[in-house]
Amino acid sequence: MDTKKTSRFENYDCSGGCPVEATLEVIGGKWKGVILFHLLGETKRFGELQRAVGSVTQRMLTKQLRELEREGLVHRKVYPVVPPKVEYSLTEKGQTLKPIITLLQSWGQEHLLER
Repeated sequence: MDTKKTSRFENYDCSGGCPVEATLEVIGGKWKGVILFHLLGETKRFGELQRAVGSVTQRMLTKQLRELEREGLVHRKVYPVVPPKVEYSLTEKGQTLKPIITLLQSWGQEHLLER
């Protein structure tokens, strides 16, 4: 008779690297999920995105957008006009996060009522 106790997480083999950790490394942080959420439906200019996100500073928004762009989740389009016009949208890879972001939204709506 085997009396060895097993962890309920034993089926989650992370010996080659944890996929959850890897995902959170890419989209984690205070602003990235919110940025991705606001880009789900449409392309936004920088100012529109800053207003939609809320209390994020210009510097932090720029930093987070650059990181998301580097990961291939956000596309930055610069128009050669004066004043400068820059638009942000989700890439095809970024669109694959839609189910995850909408589930986070649903969870938040359900559980924020408990606060």
